[in-house]
Amino acid sequence: EEEFKWLLQEEVHAVLKQLQDILKEASHRFALPAGGSGAAVKQESFVLSTLGTDQVKGVLTLQGDALCQADVNLKMPRNNQLLHFAFREDKQWKLQQIQDARNHVNQAIYLLMNRDVNYQFKTGSEVLKLMDAVMLQLSRARNRLTTPATLTLPEIASSGLTKMFTPALPPDVLVNFYINLNKLCLTVYQLHVLQPSTTKNFKPSGGSILHNPGAMFEFGSQRYEVSHVHRVECVVPWLNDALVFFTVSLQLCQQLKDKISVFSSYWNYRPY
Repeated sequence: EEEFKWLLQEEVHAVLKQLQDILKEASHRFALPAGGSGAAVKQESFVLSTLGTDQVKGVLTLQGDALCQADVNLKMPRNNQLLHFAFREDKQWKLQQIQDARNHVNQAIYLLMNRDVNYQFKTGSEVLKLMDAVMLQLSRARNRLTTPATLTLPEIASSGLTKMFTPALPPDVLVNFYINLNKLCLTVYQLHVLQPSTTKNFKPSGGSILHNPGAMFEFGSQRYEVSHVHRVECVVPWLNDALVFFTVSLQLCQQLKDKISVFSSYWNYRPY
C-alpha cells in the first residue's frame, strides 16, 4: 500500500513531466520556428526522388504545415515532351494532416498540464483514465501522418490543388500531395479521355490513396481513364522525429498503466 501511494504521488508526476518534455519537443518540430517563438516559421526545400524513373522531378518547399512552393517537371511518356509547372506566387497549400497531428499533440500536452505537480492522484483508475486520454490523442496524431486520406479521382480533379499552378495544369494531368509516415509524397496521374464508343465497360473506381493505371472516372461531362501514374516523394526529417516522439510517449504511458494494473490485481477486492 505504501508503495502504491508512492507510485501515485511521486512516480506518476515524474512520468507526466517526462511526457510533457517529449511532447513539447514534438510540438516544436511541427511549429518549426526559425528562432524565438515569435519568429516566422522557416522554409525548407526538399528534392523529390523516385526509384528507377526520371519522369517526374521537382523541388517542394515546406513551411510548417504549408506547402508554399512546388516546382515540378513532368516528362510525358507519349512524346517525351517536358511539362513544367509551379505554384503561383500568391498560393500555398495547407497540409491538413500536419495541422491535425499538431493539434492532437497540443491537446495531449494540455491534458498533461492540467495535472500539475501539486495535483494529488487519489486512485489508480484516475491515472489510467488520464493515460488513456493522452494515448488516444497520440494515436490520432500518429495515424494522421501514417494514414493518408482515401480520395476518389473526381475528388482529386475538383480539389483546389488543380488551380494552384502556373502555367495551369493540362486537362489530362491530375496531382495530389499527401504525407505518408515521414515522407511528403506527390502523385501525378496522366489521363486519357474515353471515347463514347468505348465506355460500355465503364466502371468508376472508388476512393484510394493511390490509383492504378486503368482506373476510370467521370468528371464534368467527360469520362477518363488513368494511363500513367508517377509517385515521387521526399523525406522530411522532422516528421521522422515526431513519429519517434509519439512512439516513445505511447510506450511511457503504457508502462505507467502496466505498473498501476499490477497493483490493482493485488487488490482486486479494493474499489480504486
